[in-house]
Amino acid sequence: MDHKDFLIGLDPTQKSQLLRRSDAAGLLHLAGHFGAIAACAVAIALRLPGWPLLLPIQGVLLIFLFTLEHEATHKTPFANERLNEAVGHLCGIVLLLPFLWFRYFHLAHHRWTNIAGKDPELAGEKPATLRAWLWHVSGLPYWISELRLLTSLGLGRAEADYLPQSARPRMVTEARLMLLVYAVVALSLLVSPILLWLWILPVLLGQPVLRLYLMAEHGDCPQVANMFENTRTTFTTALVRFLAWNMPYHVEHHVFPAVPFYQLPRLHQMMKAELRETADGYAAFTRAYLSRRM
Repeated sequence: MDHKDFLIGLDPTQKSQLLRRSDAAGLLHLAGHFGAIAACAVAIALRLPGWPLLLPIQGVLLIFLFTLEHEATHKTPFANERLNEAVGHLCGIVLLLPFLWFRYFHLAHHRWTNIAGKDPELAGEKPATLRAWLWHVSGLPYWISELRLLTSLGLGRAEADYLPQSARPRMVTEARLMLLVYAVVALSLLVSPILLWLWILPVLLGQPVLRLYLMAEHGDCPQVANMFENTRTTFTTALVRFLAWNMPYHVEHHVFPAVPFYQLPRLHQMMKAELRETADGYAAFTRAYLSRRM
């Protein structure tokens, strides 16, 4: 069975239930995620005992807003579409990842998942050696790439086959507003270093964790059209699933991307017998990934 056969076999009532979005579920999860960020930020700002140890924790909390921004590109975290858009833009500012551009980039990834020459995620160099892996996991290539992207968009150069012409002016405007925000942040550091401790340094420390997490989604999966083969579900802890908005259920998400995050555990139960690419945790995936390169 491939993913298309699975979807055809779903009962219409099941489909309808799976597709039901919920402001309550989304806001409850958002309150937990944002609440953890706020609590950590307060402890750092007040310089409570041991506060430097909270910097990487704050970084992981902030950097996993990527998974919320990702969900917002699908308009699934909340039933209210304005809320989806607002949260997506906010996360994009935190992560230097322009939301409008990312939506079209990510939809192209879904359309051509892991297909060489078509999936834009494959355009970036994948680490084939230990040295390349270390450079990738450092997160520095990500920040360099995003700064180049924002600069290019800010100059009006929104060029890619997957970017519709009608959306390009809005993407340029978004990038310019983001660059303005970052200019204000840079100026604020001349007055107070608070954002350095609450945001800038933490996201630099947290980015390697996200790089390791993301590599498991499609890393070393077959470059075929079947979502049961080109995508990996990673079995992990409830804490990681919470931080990642249930995206470790990644095969499930790719087979049926319109299903909101809180319904993915249910979808997993329905399709777990069909999963072909799985990993028993991110450490296990990373060991296996590196063993094939050493």
